[in-house]
Amino acid sequence: MDFEFSEQQRMVRDMVRAFASERLRPGASARDEKGEFPADIFRELGELGLLGMLTPESYGGAGMDALSYLLAIEEIARADASVAVGVSVTNSVCQWPIARFGSETLKRSVLPPLARGDVLGGIMLTEPGAGSDLASLRTTYRVEGDRFLLSGSKAWITSAGVAATFVVLATRDASLGAKGISAFVLDARQPGVVVHPPERKMGLRSSVTAAVTLEDAEVPTTAMLGSEGEGMKVALATLDHSRLGIAAQALGIAQAAFDEAITYAKQREQFGKPIIEHQAVGFRLADMDAELEASRWLTYRAAWLSERPGRLSRTSAQAKLVASEMANRVVALAVQVHGGYGFSREFAVERLYRDARVTTIYEGTSEVQRMVIARALRDLETTAPA
Repeated sequence: MDFEFSEQQRMVRDMVRAFASERLRPGASARDEKGEFPADIFRELGELGLLGMLTPESYGGAGMDALSYLLAIEEIARADASVAVGVSVTNSVCQWPIARFGSETLKRSVLPPLARGDVLGGIMLTEPGAGSDLASLRTTYRVEGDRFLLSGSKAWITSAGVAATFVVLATRDASLGAKGISAFVLDARQPGVVVHPPERKMGLRSSVTAAVTLEDAEVPTTAMLGSEGEGMKVALATLDHSRLGIAAQALGIAQAAFDEAITYAKQREQFGKPIIEHQAVGFRLADMDAELEASRWLTYRAAWLSERPGRLSRTSAQAKLVASEMANRVVALAVQVHGGYGFSREFAVERLYRDARVTTIYEGTSEVQRMVIARALRDLETTAPA
């Protein structure tokens, strides 16, 4: 097994790391304080080719491998997790399923502007009464001539109001459960899409999240992903891949918190020496370091497996579960290392603590990840590594 990055992967990591350090990190706290979406930064990300990383070159994207994509998300999140989630969403839950399940005509029409960053993308999945239980969604669609009309309510939609293209799940008949769900590509710039005021969130404050109401929103019949009734298949395959992006985001947040804790522990003196030399602090930092590295390589292995035959559900759920739970522990310990200063907005760990919290919730809670893993284990003949 080769643990070396390819030349392309190193180039992507180093390029994104430099951009994140120079352009993202300096203003992260100010953007968090204001809660404003940084449209100018996303234009620059588009120019760098980072808004179409997973999209094939034939449709205007960068055609990166999965690990290059995760390295980029990790470096962006290390500087500003709010930016990272917007980048992840337009790449993974919007462009990836379109490239995978869309018709050739749809891909050539929709993907190039997304890949260039001319428009941003997202997914409308969660509803007020349907979060972890996707089969219970109530947004409906009906056929009228050469178009579908979608009506219903969606909740917690990332980039609502700033993104133009969304993958949307809706049902023709709620009594059919998962079998009645189909997936569509929706242009959100039409009158039938009503975006509500942004949510006032604990963290990721410069990433826009809002509820959306669909009122006979129009979708051409050519904009269905897969066949009618295959929406759950599209959603589950998409989540298997997109969860890796959340794992990478968690890695970036945790790494940033660990960096802050190390720097502070070397500078802060108590009882006549830097606190890193006190065993209580040194051992805590050692645990953080070990957990971070273990989560990182589990996530990287999942990226490697994602490009090989076989089901990804168990592996991606493992990566998302372990990395997000680790991030919350590491950031909490980083705050503890800072003592009272960790509770102050003058120090980055306070923001990182808030940003990390949602990683165990969105794109499948930790409980859902455990359900996915347990279901996979039930069907396994052996639990030996893949």
